[in-house]
Amino acid sequence: MVRLLNTAVFGFKSPVIHLQHTLTGNDAEEWLEMNINRNIVPIEQETRSHVGTACAAFHLNRTPQTLRLWACLENGPIRPNRVHGRLAWSVADIKRVLNNGG
Repeated sequence: MVRLLNTAVFGFKSPVIHLQHTLTGNDAEEWLEMNINRNIVPIEQETRSHVGTACAAFHLNRTPQTLRLWACLENGPIRPNRVHGRLAWSVADIKRVLNNGG
């Protein structure tokens, strides 16, 4: 489990402070991987057919929790596939939403 710490960066509070109470376990690890290491592939160059929630949220400029809410209520612009209890978001659907605005 990754614990996000209270830290100050460049004289102002880091976004890590805001997220420490909402991200735990896999979410925190995914967030760190996606946002600190910047291992995001541009959506145009994505070769996978489906991506995880953190990656999909990054491309859609939403929080991972928003995408989970869409999945739970089945009311978002895209719906995920469920694979062994995890959400897999279609890259084609993400591209469609980005190109058509919803």
